[in-house]
Amino acid sequence: MSTRIVHHGVVFGADGSAASRGAVRWAAREAVMRHTRLAIVHVADSISVPASTLAWPGGRVPDEMFEMRENDARNVIAEAISAAQGAVAGERPEIDSELLFGRPVPSLVDLSKDAQMVVVGRRGRTGRHQRLLGSVSSGLIHHAHCPVAVINDEDSSLSPSSARLPVLVGVDGSQDSESALAMAFDEASWRGVDLVALRVLWNADVSLFGMEWADLRRVAEKTLAESIAAWKCRYPEVNVRVVVEFEDPARRLLEQSETAQLVVVGNRGRGAVAEMFLGSVSSALAKDAPTPVLVARQR
Repeated sequence: MSTRIVHHGVVFGADGSAASRGAVRWAAREAVMRHTRLAIVHVADSISVPASTLAWPGGRVPDEMFEMRENDARNVIAEAISAAQGAVAGERPEIDSELLFGRPVPSLVDLSKDAQMVVVGRRGRTGRHQRLLGSVSSGLIHHAHCPVAVINDEDSSLSPSSARLPVLVGVDGSQDSESALAMAFDEASWRGVDLVALRVLWNADVSLFGMEWADLRRVAEKTLAESIAAWKCRYPEVNVRVVVEFEDPARRLLEQSETAQLVVVGNRGRGAVAEMFLGSVSSALAKDAPTPVLVARQR
Protein backbone atom coordinates (compact mmCIF):
# COMPACT_ATOMS: atom_id res chain seq x y z
CA MET A 1 0.00 0.00 0.00
CA SER A 2 1.26 3.50 -0.76
CA THR A 3 1.82 5.77 2.21
CA ARG A 4 2.12 9.53 2.42
CA ILE A 5 5.84 10.38 2.43
CA VAL A 6 6.88 13.23 4.72
CA HIS A 7 10.69 13.22 4.57
CA HIS A 8 12.25 12.21 1.28
CA GLY A 9 15.65 10.83 0.40
CA VAL A 10 15.90 10.15 -3.32
CA VAL A 11 12.59 10.76 -5.09
CA PHE A 12 11.99 8.88 -8.32
CA GLY A 13 9.24 9.97 -10.71
CA ALA A 14 7.80 6.80 -12.26
CA ASP A 15 5.61 6.95 -15.35
CA GLY A 16 5.71 3.41 -16.75
CA SER A 17 7.76 4.33 -19.82
CA ALA A 18 10.79 2.38 -21.02
CA ALA A 19 13.02 5.28 -19.94
CA SER A 20 11.43 5.26 -16.50
CA ARG A 21 12.01 1.54 -16.00
CA GLY A 22 15.70 2.00 -16.71
CA ALA A 23 16.04 5.18 -14.66
CA VAL A 24 14.63 3.64 -11.47
CA ARG A 25 17.61 1.28 -11.37
CA TRP A 26 19.95 4.27 -11.32
CA ALA A 27 17.85 5.91 -8.59
CA ALA A 28 18.00 2.74 -6.48
CA ARG A 29 21.79 2.64 -6.67
CA GLU A 30 21.98 6.32 -5.77
CA ALA A 31 19.80 5.77 -2.71
CA VAL A 32 21.98 2.88 -1.56
CA MET A 33 25.17 4.94 -1.99
CA ARG A 34 23.63 7.83 -0.02
CA HIS A 35 22.34 5.47 2.71
CA THR A 36 18.88 6.95 2.34
CA ARG A 37 15.42 5.82 1.33
CA LEU A 38 14.08 5.68 -2.20
CA ALA A 39 10.65 7.23 -2.69
CA ILE A 40 8.94 5.97 -5.84
CA VAL A 41 6.22 8.41 -6.84
CA HIS A 42 3.74 8.20 -9.69
CA VAL A 43 1.66 11.25 -10.55
CA ALA A 44 -1.41 10.25 -12.56
CA ASP A 45 -3.42 12.81 -14.47
CA SER A 46 -6.78 13.40 -12.84
CA ILE A 47 -9.85 12.60 -14.90
CA SER A 48 -11.48 15.82 -15.94
CA VAL A 49 -14.98 15.07 -14.75
CA PRO A 50 -16.79 18.02 -16.39
CA ALA A 51 -15.34 17.19 -19.79
CA SER A 52 -15.49 13.42 -19.48
CA THR A 53 -19.14 13.32 -18.45
CA LEU A 54 -20.11 14.42 -21.94
CA ALA A 55 -19.17 10.97 -23.21
CA TRP A 56 -21.35 9.06 -20.76
CA PRO A 57 -25.13 8.63 -20.59
CA GLY A 58 -26.59 10.54 -17.72
CA GLY A 59 -23.52 12.73 -17.45
CA ARG A 60 -21.78 10.50 -14.90
CA VAL A 61 -18.43 8.78 -15.24
CA PRO A 62 -18.74 5.15 -14.08
CA ASP A 63 -16.85 4.28 -10.91
CA GLU A 64 -15.10 1.55 -12.89
CA MET A 65 -13.26 4.21 -14.91
CA PHE A 66 -11.74 5.71 -11.77
CA GLU A 67 -10.87 2.25 -10.48
CA MET A 68 -9.16 1.35 -13.74
CA ARG A 69 -7.21 4.60 -13.64
CA GLU A 70 -6.03 3.91 -10.10
CA ASN A 71 -5.18 0.26 -10.84
CA ASP A 72 -3.08 1.27 -13.85
CA ALA A 73 -1.27 3.83 -11.70
CA ARG A 74 -0.56 1.29 -8.97
CA ASN A 75 0.80 -1.14 -11.56
CA VAL A 76 3.27 1.54 -12.66
CA ILE A 77 4.47 1.84 -9.06
CA ALA A 78 4.66 -1.93 -8.59
CA GLU A 79 6.79 -2.35 -11.73
CA ALA A 80 9.14 0.40 -10.59
CA ILE A 81 9.50 -1.17 -7.14
CA SER A 82 10.31 -4.54 -8.68
CA ALA A 83 12.98 -2.99 -10.92
CA ALA A 84 14.49 -1.04 -8.02
CA GLN A 85 14.72 -4.09 -5.77
CA GLY A 86 16.82 -5.97 -8.31
CA ALA A 87 19.05 -3.04 -9.26
CA VAL A 88 21.78 -3.31 -6.64
CA ALA A 89 23.50 -6.64 -6.13
CA GLY A 90 23.59 -7.69 -2.50
CA GLU A 91 21.82 -4.65 -1.11
CA ARG A 92 18.28 -3.43 -1.56
CA PRO A 93 17.27 0.16 -0.95
CA GLU A 94 14.55 0.94 1.56
CA ILE A 95 11.58 1.90 -0.59
CA ASP A 96 8.52 4.04 0.00
CA SER A 97 5.86 4.64 -2.62
CA GLU A 98 3.22 7.24 -3.24
CA LEU A 99 0.43 7.70 -5.76
CA LEU A 100 -0.67 11.25 -6.51
CA PHE A 101 -3.28 12.64 -8.88
CA GLY A 102 -2.55 15.90 -10.62
CA ARG A 103 0.10 17.38 -12.87
CA PRO A 104 3.53 15.71 -12.72
CA VAL A 105 5.81 18.78 -12.76
CA PRO A 106 4.10 20.82 -9.98
CA SER A 107 3.68 17.69 -7.87
CA LEU A 108 7.33 16.64 -8.16
CA VAL A 109 8.55 20.20 -7.68
CA ASP A 110 6.58 20.31 -4.44
CA LEU A 111 8.10 17.01 -3.27
CA SER A 112 11.57 18.31 -4.16
CA LYS A 113 11.35 20.82 -1.30
CA ASP A 114 12.08 17.98 1.11
CA ALA A 115 14.26 15.69 -1.01
CA GLN A 116 17.97 15.08 -1.46
CA MET A 117 17.47 14.48 -5.17
CA VAL A 118 14.76 13.91 -7.77
CA VAL A 119 15.42 11.35 -10.51
CA VAL A 120 13.45 11.05 -13.76
CA GLY A 121 13.82 9.47 -17.16
CA ARG A 122 14.72 11.73 -20.05
CA ARG A 123 11.41 11.26 -21.84
CA GLY A 124 8.11 9.90 -20.60
CA ARG A 125 5.25 7.99 -22.12
CA THR A 126 4.08 10.92 -24.21
CA GLY A 127 7.50 11.81 -25.67
CA ARG A 128 6.89 11.53 -29.41
CA HIS A 129 10.00 13.27 -30.65
CA GLN A 130 13.24 11.57 -29.65
CA ARG A 131 15.23 14.79 -30.06
CA LEU A 132 13.15 16.71 -27.52
CA LEU A 133 13.65 16.77 -23.77
CA GLY A 134 10.56 15.49 -21.94
CA SER A 135 8.26 18.08 -20.39
CA VAL A 136 8.67 16.60 -16.89
CA SER A 137 12.48 16.44 -16.95
CA SER A 138 12.65 19.92 -18.52
CA GLY A 139 10.28 21.37 -15.94
CA LEU A 140 12.22 19.88 -13.04
CA ILE A 141 15.68 21.05 -14.09
CA HIS A 142 14.28 24.59 -14.24
CA HIS A 143 12.04 24.62 -11.15
CA ALA A 144 12.97 21.90 -8.63
CA HIS A 145 14.23 22.83 -5.16
CA CYS A 146 16.94 20.15 -5.06
CA PRO A 147 19.38 18.46 -7.46
CA VAL A 148 17.73 16.73 -10.43
CA ALA A 149 19.14 13.67 -12.20
CA VAL A 150 17.95 13.02 -15.76
CA ILE A 151 18.64 9.49 -17.00
CA ASN A 152 18.84 8.85 -20.72
CA ASP A 153 16.64 6.38 -22.55
CA GLU A 154 19.26 3.64 -22.85
CA ASP A 155 21.38 4.27 -19.77
CA SER A 156 24.48 2.10 -19.72
CA SER A 157 26.04 3.69 -16.62
CA LEU A 158 25.18 0.60 -14.55
CA SER A 159 27.07 -1.76 -16.86
CA PRO A 160 30.39 -3.25 -15.64
CA SER A 161 32.26 -1.50 -18.45
CA SER A 162 31.09 1.90 -17.17
CA ALA A 163 31.81 1.30 -13.49
CA ARG A 164 35.37 2.66 -13.68
CA LEU A 165 34.63 5.68 -15.84
CA PRO A 166 35.11 9.07 -14.14
CA VAL A 167 32.56 11.59 -12.98
CA LEU A 168 32.62 14.74 -15.11
CA VAL A 169 31.80 18.16 -13.65
CA GLY A 170 31.40 21.39 -15.59
CA VAL A 171 32.64 24.46 -13.70
CA ASP A 172 32.69 28.18 -14.48
CA GLY A 173 33.75 29.81 -11.23
CA SER A 174 30.23 30.77 -10.15
CA GLN A 175 28.67 29.87 -6.81
CA ASP A 176 26.40 27.45 -8.63
CA SER A 177 29.35 25.60 -10.12
CA GLU A 178 30.89 25.37 -6.64
CA SER A 179 27.76 23.49 -5.59
CA ALA A 180 28.14 21.25 -8.64
CA LEU A 181 31.78 20.62 -7.70
CA ALA A 182 30.78 19.61 -4.17
CA MET A 183 28.19 17.14 -5.53
CA ALA A 184 30.67 15.78 -8.06
CA PHE A 185 33.23 15.05 -5.32
CA ASP A 186 30.52 13.20 -3.38
CA GLU A 187 29.53 11.15 -6.40
CA ALA A 188 33.12 10.30 -7.35
CA SER A 189 33.95 9.32 -3.77
CA TRP A 190 30.90 7.06 -3.43
CA ARG A 191 31.72 5.37 -6.72
CA GLY A 192 35.46 5.12 -6.06
CA VAL A 193 36.35 6.75 -9.40
CA ASP A 194 38.28 9.75 -10.71
CA LEU A 195 36.82 13.22 -11.16
CA VAL A 196 37.33 15.30 -14.30
CA ALA A 197 36.80 19.04 -13.71
CA LEU A 198 36.17 20.74 -17.04
CA ARG A 199 36.27 24.53 -17.39
CA VAL A 200 35.19 25.57 -20.86
CA LEU A 201 35.91 29.18 -21.72
CA TRP A 202 33.83 30.84 -24.40
CA ASN A 203 33.64 34.17 -26.23
CA ALA A 204 31.81 35.90 -23.37
CA ASP A 205 34.70 35.11 -21.00
CA VAL A 206 37.22 36.75 -23.32
CA SER A 207 35.00 39.82 -23.75
CA LEU A 208 34.21 40.04 -20.04
CA PHE A 209 37.79 39.91 -18.78
CA GLY A 210 39.46 41.64 -21.75
CA MET A 211 42.38 39.19 -21.71
CA GLU A 212 44.21 37.19 -24.31
CA TRP A 213 43.24 33.55 -24.55
CA ALA A 214 46.55 32.25 -23.17
CA ASP A 215 46.44 34.59 -20.16
CA LEU A 216 42.80 33.82 -19.49
CA ARG A 217 43.55 30.10 -19.59
CA ARG A 218 46.35 30.43 -17.04
CA VAL A 219 44.09 32.41 -14.72
CA ALA A 220 41.28 29.85 -15.12
CA GLU A 221 43.61 26.93 -14.43
CA LYS A 222 44.99 28.63 -11.29
CA THR A 223 41.54 29.55 -9.98
CA LEU A 224 40.16 26.07 -10.62
CA ALA A 225 43.18 24.40 -9.02
CA GLU A 226 42.73 26.54 -5.89
CA SER A 227 39.05 25.67 -5.71
CA ILE A 228 39.75 21.96 -6.11
CA ALA A 229 42.54 22.01 -3.53
CA ALA A 230 40.03 22.97 -0.85
CA TRP A 231 37.79 20.03 -1.74
CA LYS A 232 40.76 17.63 -1.98
CA CYS A 233 41.34 18.15 1.74
CA ARG A 234 37.92 16.64 2.37
CA TYR A 235 38.17 13.99 -0.35
CA PRO A 236 41.82 12.86 -0.45
CA GLU A 237 40.81 9.57 -2.03
CA VAL A 238 39.45 11.24 -5.18
CA ASN A 239 41.94 11.72 -8.01
CA VAL A 240 41.14 14.90 -9.96
CA ARG A 241 42.09 15.88 -13.49
CA VAL A 242 41.68 19.55 -14.45
CA VAL A 243 40.89 20.45 -18.05
CA VAL A 244 40.58 24.04 -19.35
CA GLU A 245 39.58 24.57 -22.97
CA PHE A 246 38.19 27.26 -25.25
CA GLU A 247 35.11 26.00 -27.09
CA ASP A 248 31.35 25.94 -27.01
CA PRO A 249 30.58 24.65 -23.47
CA ALA A 250 27.58 22.51 -24.38
CA ARG A 251 29.37 20.85 -27.29
CA ARG A 252 32.54 20.14 -25.31
CA LEU A 253 30.68 18.78 -22.29
CA LEU A 254 28.63 16.53 -24.56
CA GLU A 255 31.80 15.21 -26.19
CA GLN A 256 33.48 14.63 -22.83
CA SER A 257 30.37 12.92 -21.43
CA GLU A 258 30.95 10.01 -23.80
CA THR A 259 33.80 8.86 -21.56
CA ALA A 260 32.11 9.55 -18.19
CA GLN A 261 29.55 7.67 -16.10
CA LEU A 262 27.90 10.84 -14.77
CA VAL A 263 27.91 14.54 -15.69
CA VAL A 264 27.32 17.16 -12.99
CA VAL A 265 26.52 20.78 -13.88
CA GLY A 266 25.05 23.84 -12.21
CA ASN A 267 21.98 25.61 -13.51
CA ARG A 268 23.08 29.23 -13.18
CA GLY A 269 26.23 31.09 -14.13
CA ARG A 270 27.81 34.46 -13.37
CA GLY A 271 25.37 37.23 -14.24
CA ALA A 272 22.18 37.30 -16.29
CA VAL A 273 23.76 36.33 -19.63
CA ALA A 274 25.80 33.50 -18.13
CA GLU A 275 22.76 32.30 -16.18
CA MET A 276 20.72 32.07 -19.35
CA PHE A 277 23.61 30.38 -21.17
CA LEU A 278 24.33 27.83 -18.46
CA GLY A 279 20.63 27.03 -18.33
CA SER A 280 20.81 26.17 -22.02
CA VAL A 281 23.91 24.03 -21.37
CA SER A 282 22.17 21.98 -18.67
CA SER A 283 19.14 21.53 -20.95
CA ALA A 284 21.35 20.46 -23.87
CA LEU A 285 23.15 17.91 -21.70
CA ALA A 286 19.91 16.56 -20.23
CA LYS A 287 18.54 16.17 -23.76
CA ASP A 288 21.52 14.65 -25.55
CA ALA A 289 24.17 13.33 -23.15
CA PRO A 290 24.73 9.55 -23.42
CA THR A 291 25.15 9.30 -19.66
CA PRO A 292 23.12 10.46 -16.63
CA VAL A 293 23.14 14.21 -15.99
CA LEU A 294 22.90 15.68 -12.49
CA VAL A 295 21.81 19.33 -12.39
CA ALA A 296 22.89 20.94 -9.12
CA ARG A 297 19.79 22.93 -8.32
CA GLN A 298 19.68 24.56 -4.89
CA ARG A 299 16.89 25.17 -2.39
